[in-house]
Amino acid sequence: MKVVAFNGSARWNGNTAILVNQVFSELEKEGIETELVQMAGERIRGCTACLWCKKTKDGTCVLKDDPVNDWIRKMREADGMILASPTYFADVTSEMKALIDRAGYVAKANGEMFRRKVGAAVVAVRRGGAIHTFDTINHFFLISQMIVPGSFYWNVGIGREIGEVEMDPEGIETMQVLGENMAWLLKIIHTRWTPKT
Repeated sequence: MKVVAFNGSARWNGNTAILVNQVFSELEKEGIETELVQMAGERIRGCTACLWCKKTKDGTCVLKDDPVNDWIRKMREADGMILASPTYFADVTSEMKALIDRAGYVAKANGEMFRRKVGAAVVAVRRGGAIHTFDTINHFFLISQMIVPGSFYWNVGIGREIGEVEMDPEGIETMQVLGENMAWLLKIIHTRWTPKT
């Protein structure tokens, strides 16, 4: 089993990545492979509403000059995904929104290809707007017919400067419990839906 995470932060290995790595730690304890995709520095366009993905039904977006098609492939191949974003003006980063729009449309155009995968949101925030960011990511999971595990609190860590989220013990514990729950859910689904040989 594998979980791929997309870090929508403009910072490599900042607070958002620190939170994702807390989730990864728990997944890896359960033998689940993990991969972190850092979106920082990538120039990603939003959906152009051309409907080409509905015409071709080849699992790709018509835009080929950025890494989004590679990321869509990673999403399709993984058993679970984490979409992680810092809070920018009470929402996800523009790069994360572009990924959501393009991957979401391609998935719908190709037989709901994310259906029944496990999806978890991870949010870093300095102060306010985190719940809206959390909701944006979860709306993508839910409309994609994905299964969303919870934690004992919303998946948010508080911190501004790199490393400050590590001083938010409740946020760190929230991510650890999220990882435990995600691993449990992945194993249940894998046991239930994997054909026995």
